Amino acid sequence: MATQRASGAIFGLAYGDALGAPTEFLTMKQIVRRNGLDGPRDLTGDPALVTDDTQMALAVADGLLDALANPPFTPDLVTPMWRRRFVDWLHSPDNNRAPGNTCLRACRGLSGGVPWVEATQHGSKGCGANMRVAPVGLAPGLSAEQRSGAAQLQAAMTHGHPTGLAASELTAYAVWWLREGMAPSDLPAALRDHCHAERTTYHERWLGALWQRPAIDSPEAFIARGWDECLRALDRLDAALARPDRDSDPCLQTGAGWIAEEALMTGLLCFLLFPDDPVSAIWRGAASSGDSDSIACLAGSFAGARLGMDAWPPAWRERIEYADHLARVGAAWD
Repeated sequence: MATQRASGAIFGLAYGDALGAPTEFLTMKQIVRRNGLDGPRDLTGDPALVTDDTQMALAVADGLLDALANPPFTPDLVTPMWRRRFVDWLHSPDNNRAPGNTCLRACRGLSGGVPWVEATQHGSKGCGANMRVAPVGLAPGLSAEQRSGAAQLQAAMTHGHPTGLAASELTAYAVWWLREGMAPSDLPAALRDHCHAERTTYHERWLGALWQRPAIDSPEAFIARGWDECLRALDRLDAALARPDRDSDPCLQTGAGWIAEEALMTGLLCFLLFPDDPVSAIWRGAASSGDSDSIACLAGSFAGARLGMDAWPPAWRERIEYADHLARVGAAWD
């Protein structure tokens, strides 16, 4: 029976991130030339360095832990905590891992005291919205409204596009459901049902006036656009799973992962191709032509949430960057 699923997920996120970091921006030919047909399969460096994906996931986790220690958990409580953690990340000397421009621009606004609804990049649905949301899926004791609202809020503080919000909520629920024991094969249908159930639910308590943009008639119309784009991405995932191909570039089937819904679906595809083999799941994400670190980190969080900490190579635990920080987060929710 899987144990330490929170640790498995948060370490898995970092392992995937570190494995995929050297292959980001490379073509498949370049990846094969550098790593051979069977690589990359092992972490490199001591420590094995992660990217902004793990750094920002830890920022989300720390803000969430701060808020949950001071109940009740509300948007008014957690928003300034996440703002502080995001600004700390912005100014950290370790923030030198090719971070995304959307996160940088939004966090500069947050650092300057701009309200997050104005600082956010309204047109962006980049994968930075959901590469970091796994902690919201790991935290126990949240109501459905709190988990959905928090998943969308942490995304909305930098990425204001409705698809970034919807994909982040789906990512958090995928992590949560796997942690709670859902069979991997049931996951795509559960995500599709969630899209339909939440299609016109706008979490105003968490998102405020974010929806008020030109040519948007209502909050329901705003958020429905995001869920509809995620449903179309799920169509591509279903098609890929109907003819599973473990040997080819997953980005050719579900997208390169630079945008939120594609990162989610391609990360899920890598996990679902290897539901009992976490190292192969993150290898498949790292050996891809798209946003390899983000795809692999998502696959790693899914695999770890299902299989637990013991499924990962024991030697990796001490070699990964931020090992002590990751261990604290995992222990808090195991």
